[in-house]
Amino acid sequence: MSLQEFSRRTHLPAPAAVVFDWHATPGALERLTPPWERVEVLEHTGGIRDGARVALAVHIGPFRFRWVLEHRDYHEGLSFRDVQISGPFRFWEHTHLVEPDGPTACYLEDRIRYAVPCGSLADPFVRRRLERTFAYRHRITAQLVQEVE
Repeated sequence: MSLQEFSRRTHLPAPAAVVFDWHATPGALERLTPPWERVEVLEHTGGIRDGARVALAVHIGPFRFRWVLEHRDYHEGLSFRDVQISGPFRFWEHTHLVEPDGPTACYLEDRIRYAVPCGSLADPFVRRRLERTFAYRHRITAQLVQEVE
């Protein structure tokens, strides 16, 4: 299995604690889902702490996949990880990081390691979706945390 890696890092003019706490608020996942993605949250239990789970219905073309992710490695104010329990990928691990940059700013970084079921054939499609999705997510996060402050 060949793992691919994707990351996006953005400097935000907001304290790290505000950005991290915003990710833990109910509905954060829904607010971060781009409007063009056909994703439904079916279940969400336990927030973002270790052992919490989210089940999604993901539509890709005419296909619908159930995607179950578990949150792990929660570090208050710094990071948490989503690991695929079942779903469309052969492997999926998404690490969310918030790194302080002084008292009024931080870096938001998403690191994803994944393996697609069709190998190299599907990777360009997946990479384009990740680029577009995380550009949106970081832009939305920057806008929303400014409203919270």
